[in-house]
Amino acid sequence: MGLAGIGVADHLPLLPDRDPVLSMNLSELGDYVTEVQELKDRFPNYVLLGVEADYRPQTVSEVRALLENNPFDYVIGSVHHLGNWGFDDPRQMRAYADRKIDDVWIEYFELVGEAAESGLFTVLGHLDLVKKFGYRPTRTLEAELDRLVERVARAGVLVEVNTAGLHKPVGEAYPSLDILQRLRAAKVTITFGSDAHRPQEVGRDFDHAVALARSAGYDEFATLVAQKNGRRALVRSEPLRAATSGRNLGDSSSGGRARQ
Repeated sequence: MGLAGIGVADHLPLLPDRDPVLSMNLSELGDYVTEVQELKDRFPNYVLLGVEADYRPQTVSEVRALLENNPFDYVIGSVHHLGNWGFDDPRQMRAYADRKIDDVWIEYFELVGEAAESGLFTVLGHLDLVKKFGYRPTRTLEAELDRLVERVARAGVLVEVNTAGLHKPVGEAYPSLDILQRLRAAKVTITFGSDAHRPQEVGRDFDHAVALARSAGYDEFATLVAQKNGRRALVRSEPLRAATSGRNLGDSSSGGRARQ
């Protein structure tokens, strides 16, 4: 694929739940870290040890402890639950019929803003995941979106341009061009992820992602440089060249489980 680097980021154990469709169990975390560290040793300066961690207000302290006790180069923060409802889980789609879609989007934006401000995450993943099944708000939600972008910018967290949404019912990358334009105006830095859950998905549609980012006004993106002291990776800006199958881009993918 010509990728400049790749990050492996399976899903952190979803505390206190145990659902092997969604994430590894706590007993598997040590083996996961060891396996990716071995890959880092074999491919220095190319493979990074990452993890995707859910932001759920009731488990922040437990998640923080897991993240601090493991040498992750980077952490993707994501919101998949509104309360106990997994809104992006196909097994729970029926719950949309019982909710007002505008309220779903507003609650989601609020949690993503909290995630940005938590200090737990290097990157915010699939920023508008709430659109996955094609449910759109009935109004523009301008104020709520402006507030979210302001919180993300103030927190200094990266935002991922995630291509997995192109292969979901919504048929659109995360985030949308409109949101990317707002992020660019707020000087929020982006990175790229294919959210690959199978080998053939690594770096998929990065030509589209680059074109989308350039359409939003971006001319730079962030790559991550591992540190040897076990601390989070350093963020380095790179020029965003023309779309050429993702060449020169790093793929900070999440993977391994059913979520995207």
